[in-house]
Amino acid sequence: MELLLDTALIILGFILLIKGADFMVSGASSFAKRFNVSEIAIGLTIVAMGTSAPELVVNLVSGAQGLDDAVFGNLIGSNIFNLFLILGIAGTIRPLVVQSETVWKEIPFSMGIVIVLFILVNDSFFFGSEENTSGLVDGFILLLLFVSFIYYVFYNVKNNNHIIDVPDEIPVHNNWITLLMILGGITGLVLGGKLVVDNAVDIARSFNLSEKLIGLTILAAGTSLPELATSAVAAYRNRADIAIGNVIGSNIFNLTFILGINSVVNPLVFNTEMNFDFYVLIGGSILLFIFMFTLKSKKLDRWEAILFLATFLAYMTYIFIRK
Repeated sequence: MELLLDTALIILGFILLIKGADFMVSGASSFAKRFNVSEIAIGLTIVAMGTSAPELVVNLVSGAQGLDDAVFGNLIGSNIFNLFLILGIAGTIRPLVVQSETVWKEIPFSMGIVIVLFILVNDSFFFGSEENTSGLVDGFILLLLFVSFIYYVFYNVKNNNHIIDVPDEIPVHNNWITLLMILGGITGLVLGGKLVVDNAVDIARSFNLSEKLIGLTILAAGTSLPELATSAVAAYRNRADIAIGNVIGSNIFNLTFILGINSVVNPLVFNTEMNFDFYVLIGGSILLFIFMFTLKSKKLDRWEAILFLATFLAYMTYIFIRK
C-alpha cells in the first residue's frame, strides 16, 4: 500500500513539473519581450535559479544532517543530468542554436568552475592535506565566482551583448501576470520536484540503496526534473536560449552558490571515489564546447544530442554496477 501511495505522489509530482515548466517558459518569454532583455540572460539567471531551487533546499538539509556524500552526489550528479540528459533530450526534440557569447564565454566559464571545484575539494592531492574537504575558504571562493557570473550577465544585459530574438507571436502579459506566471511556475517545479524526490528516495531506501548512490541518481535526477521539464518545453517551443541558458546557468548556480553556501554553513568532507564523476562532468563540458564547431557552427545538432544521451545511459549503467 505504501509503495502505491509513493508511486501516486510521484505521478502527481510529474504533473506539477510539466505545468510549472509551461508557466515558467511562458512567463520568461513574456518578461524578455516586455523588457527587451535577451532570453539567454533570463535563462541564465531567473529560470536557472528557479529550477535549481530544489537542489538548494535538498542540499542545505542534507548538509545540516551531515550527509556529505549526498550533497556532493546530488550536485555533481545534477550537473551531469543537466548536461547529458537534459541537453540530450532538448537537442533531440529540436537542434539548439547557441549564441556566440554563450559559446565563447558562458560554456567555458561553466567548464572552468568544474575544474576549480575539482582542485578545491582534492586537498590531499593538490595541497598535501590529510582530509579532502570543501570548507569556509572554498565556500567563499565559490560564492565570489557566483557573484562574478551574475555581474557578467548584468553587464551583458546593460550593453546588449546578447542577441535579443523573441518572436512577435510570443504573447506579452502585464507585469503582474508575468510575475505570477514565473512564481507559479517555480512553485509548481519545486513542489513537483519535492514530491518526486521524497517518494523516490522512500522507494530506494526500501531496496537498501547507499547514500552515495541515492545522491548520484535519485536525488540528482529528482532535483534536475525542473530543469528537464523547463528545457524540454522550451526546446519544443523553439526557445533555444531558454533551454540552453537554463542548463548552463543551473550548473553554475549549483556549484557556486549552492555548494558555496553549504561549505560556509557546514564544511563538507569530499569522498574521492566521486572523482570519476568529476571526470565525466569535465569531459561533457569539453565535448559541448567541441560540438559548437562541428557540423553547423554554434549549434547542438540532433546527432550530438543523441550522443549525449548515449553517454548518459553508459554512465548510469556504470554507476549502478559500481554502486
